[in-house]
Amino acid sequence: SPLFAFSRRPNHAETVIVSTGASARWLGVPGEEKLRGFGVSACATCDGFFFRDKELVVVGGGDSAMEEALFLTKFATKVTVVHRRDEFRASAIMANRVLDHPKIDVRWNTVVEEILGDDTVTGVMLRDVVTDEVTEFATDGVFMAIGHDPNTDIFKGQLELDDEGYIVAPPGTTRTSVDGVFVSGDVTDKVYRQAVTAAGMGCQAALDAERFLEAHE
Repeated sequence: SPLFAFSRRPNHAETVIVSTGASARWLGVPGEEKLRGFGVSACATCDGFFFRDKELVVVGGGDSAMEEALFLTKFATKVTVVHRRDEFRASAIMANRVLDHPKIDVRWNTVVEEILGDDTVTGVMLRDVVTDEVTEFATDGVFMAIGHDPNTDIFKGQLELDDEGYIVAPPGTTRTSVDGVFVSGDVTDKVYRQAVTAAGMGCQAALDAERFLEAHE
């Protein structure tokens, strides 16, 4: 039987709320883990305020990277987008906003090989994927915008997931494909990814779970 089948047996939950979140993708380069939280971040809206009047690097080429770079211009004096290809994967409107912004520069065909710094980020080593040339680039912070992976491996084959692995819930609800199982936060939300929206959805899921239990008394 499914793991989350409704049951009144001892030690079995009568309803479940899944809120396992999503994990940011990281580069896995030297210096990244050591300096995470000390200049390395995966959330501009969370940490951008701490980089007022600083120069920053954003890694990525999709819409998320464009959003991160544009948001950071509210605080930083300069933002450099580092992208491994020669054109963005982002939508044309988002890409054009970045390309036209006076505070944003782009390093095409470039990858981050290492993040530099002892107690905080001081720079990155950049490699040109065309020429293979490696250069040091000074920066005060590095923001990763290369996507997220929902933490849903445990639910594969039990709950309906979309092509990216996020738990499917009908718009405006927290219901999943299994009766009595509800979902909240980044494990289903790939648009907003904010603590406040996850908390709000958690409240919705709790109300839905309470109503479910009342209906099954």
